[in-house]
Amino acid sequence: MRFNDGFWLLKGGVKPYYGLQVVQGLENGDGYDLQVSTKPIRHRGDTLAGPVLSVRVHSPTEGVIGVKIEHFKHIDPTPNIALFPDDPPVPSVSLAKTETTWAVSSGGLRAEITQNPYTITFKSPTRTLTAAGFKHQAIYDVPYKWTLRSASSSSCLTTDVSSNPQPNNNPETVRYINSELNLSPGELIYGFGEQFGAFVKNGQSVSIWNQDGGTSSEQAYKCVPFYMTNRNYGVFVNHPGEVEFEVGSEKVSRVGASVAGESLEYFIIYGPTPLEILERYTRITGRPALLPSWTFGLWLSTSFLTSYDEKTVSGFLEGMQTRNCPVRVFHLDCFWMKQYEWCSFTFDPDNFPDPKAYLSEIKQKYGVKICVWINPYISQLSPIFQEAVRGGYLIKRKDGTPWQWDLWQPGLGVVDVTNPEARKWYEAKLDALVDLGVDTFKTDFGERIPHANVVFHDGSDPMRVHNTYSVIYNEMVFRLLERRFGKGEAVVFARSATAGGQRFPVHWGGDCESTFEAMAETLRGGLSLTTSGFAFASHDIGGFEGHPPPEIYHRWVAYGLFSSHSRLHGSMSYRVPWQYGEAAATYMAKFLDAKHRLMPYIYNLALQGHTKGHPVQRAMFIDFLDDRTTHHLDRQFMFGPSLLVAPVFVPDGEVSEYYLPAGRWTAFFHPERTLAGPAWVREVVPIDEIPVWVRQGTVLCLGPSGVGRPDYEFAKGGVEVQVYELEEGQVVQTEVPTGKGSAIAGTVEASRKDGEVVVRVANGEVGVASVSYFAGGQVKKVGVVKGAKEVSLKL
Repeated sequence: MRFNDGFWLLKGGVKPYYGLQVVQGLENGDGYDLQVSTKPIRHRGDTLAGPVLSVRVHSPTEGVIGVKIEHFKHIDPTPNIALFPDDPPVPSVSLAKTETTWAVSSGGLRAEITQNPYTITFKSPTRTLTAAGFKHQAIYDVPYKWTLRSASSSSCLTTDVSSNPQPNNNPETVRYINSELNLSPGELIYGFGEQFGAFVKNGQSVSIWNQDGGTSSEQAYKCVPFYMTNRNYGVFVNHPGEVEFEVGSEKVSRVGASVAGESLEYFIIYGPTPLEILERYTRITGRPALLPSWTFGLWLSTSFLTSYDEKTVSGFLEGMQTRNCPVRVFHLDCFWMKQYEWCSFTFDPDNFPDPKAYLSEIKQKYGVKICVWINPYISQLSPIFQEAVRGGYLIKRKDGTPWQWDLWQPGLGVVDVTNPEARKWYEAKLDALVDLGVDTFKTDFGERIPHANVVFHDGSDPMRVHNTYSVIYNEMVFRLLERRFGKGEAVVFARSATAGGQRFPVHWGGDCESTFEAMAETLRGGLSLTTSGFAFASHDIGGFEGHPPPEIYHRWVAYGLFSSHSRLHGSMSYRVPWQYGEAAATYMAKFLDAKHRLMPYIYNLALQGHTKGHPVQRAMFIDFLDDRTTHHLDRQFMFGPSLLVAPVFVPDGEVSEYYLPAGRWTAFFHPERTLAGPAWVREVVPIDEIPVWVRQGTVLCLGPSGVGRPDYEFAKGGVEVQVYELEEGQVVQTEVPTGKGSAIAGTVEASRKDGEVVVRVANGEVGVASVSYFAGGQVKKVGVVKGAKEVSLKL
């Protein structure tokens, strides 16, 4: 929200009440409770009339300091973002005060508060990180006309006559709370969930308000009120509803966060590295769940508006198998149900006369898991619509009738997930599908949740439910799958999310076009998402809308198979490779086999995501914060700490450009090629290639070639240990997971000393088939006797 006309003036009619002076500060537990006046206090008479802000500054966990600003205090509204849902807080705080200052310190972070003028400065052990300076906190009374451009006010849910047929009379003014933090020269802002615009958010206005707008606009499916800076801190605004950020936009040297209401809370999260910031943030909002290893294989969809008949499906699965592109998850999109009936949760009998037998047959024949499309919307033409109405399972208008509109399905209603009975009813429908052989669900939609003139079962504030709905919906489905298959065996393929949604993976990027531009949008959105606490990210390989030309398909397949989760999906055309020429299947088989071989590495990354919140795919600056060149890079990424991936976004024959940070890098697919960074690489990349570089000092454990699936016993089949360019005296260890839950089979250690490289199983049981050492374009490889625990190579 913008309150100013330029820097000096306010917009017409805007009335501010700035926090100016601390009139009282009391120690309370892990922090201080402050009374902050909004006018100068010179004598007792000045204490009469006018707002007083109640501000709490405290540390809920190590390295984190929270600031909560309240005006009118009353019963806490619902819903709220769950805090510390998985790992408990780590208390670590010290307090200090003088007559005119207060200080809160925790885990290297210090907040210093001054009385008059009222300011809060946040410091690390080495520098000032940011500050809420004089007049940086305020409540504003804003004429309604200035709020019309907010995402909630301009949404089709507000303006569409079917959605909101009797809009309220508009208020004269709307109350906002706003807090601003200083932006230092050179400071860059990232995150806010899955945002498809410029990766660096400076200069942007960002609304945390989930919308169904594709990947080519400022709207986003997964809005998260968290951002990270390149200055060793992140900011989490603990508010589930619409939060409006002005990122160096209204005031070019500040980030402003505002909410309509009487309370605003944010947490400054300090970390010497971006990964430590994410670790602390996901401690607060939740860790990504541990996923089963089969989910990292290839997902194939029927596509959307195509034929789903048994002959087509079997032909696709057979064709993928014979072309060495084995599918691990087969997805049936919307038309597994009858048209106009979404959702009925019933297989269309015209296409699937015996769904249980059919699913059983293809699962046994092709070794696939089955995923089906669902959403939380019920068409009035669905045979279960009246059941939902009678049970009171749908969101209601204020007159008690179900909220309905015609966008997407005729007269659809939306399941009220705040109603425990509605959740039980919905889960029973999914239980029946699991009984038929369904293994997982694509939990589509969940963004267009009505907020204007509606009532939720539990009395929750509709403005706060709008974003939070996505988390409740996906958790409901995820927990059902956990109940049916066990912990560590559940996965959803979700589109909508907000803070906390990372706990219920996987999330994909939504509806994109089949162009290089959309491919780049998808990568930017994914990198923004994984900079916001999400460990996993996926997308529609080849694009959703349109039919991609073969060269775009080839490039997207390579990029997609170096993503944590890989799904072939389109709208009106199929994404099986032979639709794009037989060579496409050859290219796909190569990259799919590489992903299968990399599973000991990838699954170890998944474990790091689960225990620490570290993302699998991540922006370059996360691993190379000291290299300023990486801070703007958004067309390449790190796949874990060891592999650099640079997808190609240009037509065949054109030069592609990417950056290698400092150190020696070895080409993963062509190890005879090495380059020293820092360096920009400009090259024409062959159509069947993708630049993948291995970082110096890496130890990779690879599974066998041709294994044909992602879920195998990583440590027993005999891994190939690849060691890359160790320094003299360097010792590197890597854990090898079993691939089952969080169990670690053992640790492989590589060391270099006096011209000799020694590779050994440091602990546990890891079968080693061979050891390769890469240096300067040369490869030394030795076989390993079965059962051997140590191998040495003379350089």
